[in-house]
Amino acid sequence: MNKTTIVSIIIAGLIIGGVVYFSSSKNNEISNNPVVINNTATTTIIITQGTTTSTVTVSGNVSMENGIQIINLEAKGGYAPRGSLAKAGIPTVIRFKTNNAFDCSRSVRISSLNISQLLPQTGTTDINIGIQPAGLFRGSCGMGMYPFEVDFK
Repeated sequence: MNKTTIVSIIIAGLIIGGVVYFSSSKNNEISNNPVVINNTATTTIIITQGTTTSTVTVSGNVSMENGIQIINLEAKGGYAPRGSLAKAGIPTVIRFKTNNAFDCSRSVRISSLNISQLLPQTGTTDINIGIQPAGLFRGSCGMGMYPFEVDFK
């Protein structure tokens, strides 16, 4: 074999090895960030509105504060968790927390409510989404690369 053939074989091996490596690390990234309801602990809350009392189980990133449902999302390299479970029919705020975020997840877009807001690089920002009906509520970063959703029940 001549030098050109050997160099070509080495280059081909490096290219194939790189493709295999990056394909497997992308698959791991996807499996670690599923687009399903988060697997954190759930909480049962009792909601009283007038004479009506209802019980709902929500995901671990959802809480109640002074009659307002708070959905906590971390914004950095996407949104975590990407899926949340919340109670429909009550006032709701999505609370975005950033910590040294310099990517497009700082730009929140909620098309259904015509909301487009830039989050600080570090801090907490509340976005009031009002009272939502049962169903999927979706948002994303400004570029649409990082989605999040809330399943209102």
